[in-house]
Amino acid sequence: MHQKTLAELREGLIKREFSSVEVTQHFLERIARLDERFNCFISVTEDAALARAREADKTLAAGGAPALCGLPVAHKDIFCTRGVRTSCGSQMLDNFIPPYDAAVVENFNDAGVVVLGKTNMDEFAMGSSNETSWYGAVKNPWDVRCVPGGSSGGSAAAVAAGMAPGVTATDTGGSIRQPAALCGITGLKPTYGRVSRWGMIAFASSLDQGGPMARSAEDVALLLNAMASFDPRDSTSAERAVPDYTADLSTDLSGLRIGVPREYFDEGLNPATEQVVREALRELESQGAVLKDIDLPHAKLSVPAYYVIAPAEASANLSRFDGVRYGYRCDAPADLPDMFKRSRAEGFGDEVKRRILVGTYCLSAGYYDAYYNKAMQVRRLIKEDFVAAFADVDVVAGPTCPNPAFEFGAKGDNPVAMYLEDIYTIAANLAGLPAMSLPCGFVDNKPVGLQLIGQYFQEARMLNVAHRYQQATSWHRRMPPDID
Repeated sequence: MHQKTLAELREGLIKREFSSVEVTQHFLERIARLDERFNCFISVTEDAALARAREADKTLAAGGAPALCGLPVAHKDIFCTRGVRTSCGSQMLDNFIPPYDAAVVENFNDAGVVVLGKTNMDEFAMGSSNETSWYGAVKNPWDVRCVPGGSSGGSAAAVAAGMAPGVTATDTGGSIRQPAALCGITGLKPTYGRVSRWGMIAFASSLDQGGPMARSAEDVALLLNAMASFDPRDSTSAERAVPDYTADLSTDLSGLRIGVPREYFDEGLNPATEQVVREALRELESQGAVLKDIDLPHAKLSVPAYYVIAPAEASANLSRFDGVRYGYRCDAPADLPDMFKRSRAEGFGDEVKRRILVGTYCLSAGYYDAYYNKAMQVRRLIKEDFVAAFADVDVVAGPTCPNPAFEFGAKGDNPVAMYLEDIYTIAANLAGLPAMSLPCGFVDNKPVGLQLIGQYFQEARMLNVAHRYQQATSWHRRMPPDID
């Protein structure tokens, strides 16, 4: 049953080939058996999931159930869930139990989904390898010696290992697409504002965006139908109708113009990865798409711009965690300043501290103009590059990551090398564009992802391209070895 896609599970539920309780029990049993090996989950909500599945079966039997009714999913532990710990992968929030649901969680509850639990992640979504979680690193199901990517590594690995057919995740600089690529699944970052950020614990508010991950583009479209909405509680939420993202999945690709950035095929790209991605582009070309080389001249500046803007926003967002109102508090503080200092020093991990310090420095007097304002100017130039490109092409395509999954500890002593793993994904966040990754082959028995970047609110077009590619290939159907 875990080898079925969400769409196939949905069809089986509608035809009453199996019940939601049976599906839910199957995935809960896999979590119990496999999660010690991969460490994908921080919390498992078994009793609540089975109760919800029983309700879903009644709704399905009555007819007229929502499209996702009775299907099991897991939420990244960055989305607030009423009555269930929401830790953000940090000791700082290990004891935090929200009294409310995030907008994304509300939307899925309204759709009748069954929530299996909360997935592991890099602390406060800061990382590209899922090595910074206070709950320990997540293992890549394709090779347990390797990272699954981050920050949504727990979500990606849970799908890859067949512990959940669909998951929620977030993407600030590639945190959906990069782990999707390294774990061989499909993940989509929507246009900024397409999915409400209300109740999603903030890292960098102008960059964060929630999105879905699953095996196939069709599954991602089903999840996005429920996930996307206008939310007046989120001042950045886009007030526009949500289309049916499954409606045009099978549209012919003839005449589709695909832009291939020269800057994404530079000396930093693993040659074997380039070969796999080029083969994927040729498959799209064989279906009638037209490949066109394009230039994104400021793409090389995306990493330095991001690592000024994101830490600056993080330093402001994380200032609320001070040991006073909620979250971790140090033992026996001598006075109030001591409580502030020790609670933050003990509650935050090294990577979070590093980014808070960098961000505070960039916003300090005398450096704001030199760093933050300059980075914001570069951000505008990156956006203008894409605007110019989309005047001539419909979709931009290239590699998701420069390399396949790397081994644990390989980049731990070199933060810059770690940051460069996001070199092809960050620009879409800076520009606020939708982007996705889909599996397109293997290098050294490790998955490789093809990245698609679309025009604003054109998620349906990207999903159409991805679905047509997956109809012609079987990479998204591959399961990691030694996982029954």
